[in-house]
Amino acid sequence: MNLYSTLQIGDYHINHCEDDLLIKKISSDKIVCAVMDGCSTAMDSHFASTLIGKILRKTIVESGYKLLYEKDSQHSPEEELKEIIKGLFNELQFIKKHLMLDEKELLSTLIILIYDIKKDKGFILAIGDGIICINGNITEFDRNNKPDYLAYHLHEDFETWYSCLSQKISFNHLDDVSIATDGISSFSKIKKTDPDEVINFMEYLMIDQKNNDTEDMLNKKLKQLEHQYGIKPTDDLAIIRMIK
Repeated sequence: MNLYSTLQIGDYHINHCEDDLLIKKISSDKIVCAVMDGCSTAMDSHFASTLIGKILRKTIVESGYKLLYEKDSQHSPEEELKEIIKGLFNELQFIKKHLMLDEKELLSTLIILIYDIKKDKGFILAIGDGIICINGNITEFDRNNKPDYLAYHLHEDFETWYSCLSQKISFNHLDDVSIATDGISSFSKIKKTDPDEVINFMEYLMIDQKNNDTEDMLNKKLKQLEHQYGIKPTDDLAIIRMIK
């Protein structure tokens, strides 16, 4: 299985990239991937997405240690991901109080994927906006640029909040799976090209497998979109793609 990723600041952003991404193994046959998008109209948006990535990394490491003592556990990918999200939820509650953070300092979307290589099963949860592609089928989660951020719910009971989440997708076979922040929908023409070709940039980045022989595949595709087709993402962009 090959893993590809890219993180790029949007053409309309100057100081910080407000997106972040994470790829982390729980064990030799289980992997978690996540993309985060900080809210541009909030406070220190790059901090929120980066903080969530750091907490997820810690929680995933702890899950790996736990698995060492539960070798015979038969948890489904969704059950394992729920425990990771619970850890994230609890840590954010603590950090918010400990650092006396405003809710606006913690606003970030999260698309997170867990994949069991041995069982060839996976589960994806989207908290807020974003795009996923499972074996050629693209699904876009869009709330008219008004995501329901996790930080809005830190005062609630975790189990109650989690049970109300609806943006969940399971898959039983992985050929080619991608997760991306909504920056993938922000491509805009920045210069005229000759010939003035048109391309479906979302399919090109999430379905087309050109250059899949190099780990830099997604960055090469972004360069080609810029120089051959004259388009760049105006919003920050984070993509992770897994091809078997």
